[in-house]
Amino acid sequence: MRAGGPRVDPLPHHYRVETSLGPEGEVWLRSESLPALATAPPAAFGGPGDHWSPETLLVAAVADCFALGFRAIASASRLEWRELACRVDGTLERSEGRTRFTRVRIEARLKLPAAADPERGRRLLEKAEKACLITNSLSAEVELDAAVEIG
Repeated sequence: MRAGGPRVDPLPHHYRVETSLGPEGEVWLRSESLPALATAPPAAFGGPGDHWSPETLLVAAVADCFALGFRAIASASRLEWRELACRVDGTLERSEGRTRFTRVRIEARLKLPAAADPERGRRLLEKAEKACLITNSLSAEVELDAAVEIG
């Protein structure tokens, strides 16, 4: 355990999700100690468009991993910051005979206090993007659009 930080278990880590479904309707995702989550295909694949889907869950995983990674990196670097807003866009298309995500674009807007160094904030955003285990696990091209605001 790192002094002042959370405990991090040694690798490898294992994660399990179980699902159950019928011929129609929602798919239920369950994982120990978490609330069940109903999913369905997105409208683009003939679904209702009003549930989380595998596609939105993947893009959400990128956003969440990037944001939590930045928080951990900023804490370890003792960076004072006010807010991080992220928007992640994933592009799903046909490539090399397969339907897959080919591009993930992360727009990150970081707000720092008046006395902070914006270049340091930008470097830590870039470090969070490079450390994101979700994007590191994808074959998609990843693009970071980082902006830092003071005040």
